[in-house]
Amino acid sequence: MSNFEVNGSQIGLFDAMYSARAMRWLKPDPVPPELIARILVAATQAPNAGNAQNWLFMVVQDAQQRRRIGEIYRRVSQWVGKRYEHQRRPAHISQAQYDRMMKAGKHLYEHMGDAPVLLIPCLRLDPLDLPPEIPAEVAAAMHAARPWTAGASIYPAVQNIVLACRALGLGTVVTTNHTIAEDEIKAVLNLPANVRTFALMPIGYPAGKFGPVKRRPVDQVAMLDIYGAPFVAS
Repeated sequence: MSNFEVNGSQIGLFDAMYSARAMRWLKPDPVPPELIARILVAATQAPNAGNAQNWLFMVVQDAQQRRRIGEIYRRVSQWVGKRYEHQRRPAHISQAQYDRMMKAGKHLYEHMGDAPVLLIPCLRLDPLDLPPEIPAEVAAAMHAARPWTAGASIYPAVQNIVLACRALGLGTVVTTNHTIAEDEIKAVLNLPANVRTFALMPIGYPAGKFGPVKRRPVDQVAMLDIYGAPFVAS
């Protein structure tokens, strides 16, 4: 299917991609469980290494649980906010755009626990079991690359969640601030030792409007064959 249905109307795949803004202002209205189920099914359609499907999607709807996670997120996000205040504004966005983003971020810091649903994509990370014939230096490189190879098995599912939310008229945003307090979050969720969280996604009906998103031109971020040679469509 190349189109999604939203309230009886169709939205194209590329339209969903181009209009799925980061939604940090969400209404408190409850989200029907059947919509969350559709989002989860969409997540599980994503590619993953070896088709092991070692993902785990924690759906948090209980008000007390949301408040506990929201408080942890608020506490650690104040330091993330300091980092953003310290760094320079990206040259490709205006001061007004940057100020709006910062304001929305601070709103999210304070109101994460108010979102009707918190979705936390996780991954089971068991120790690598490598055969002895793999040279030691190659095995060491495999272990060192684990954070990136692991992410490849969960972040495609995260993007599917973003698109599914957009298709269903729901807002979300991908944040990782909570990982600063990973052990606390895991304790709240009673997660096993071998499970790691990779994102925190509040989900709800958006208080703002979808897209279009503002992005840098492709010829500024893509290169052809060698660094320094911008990709230009012929």
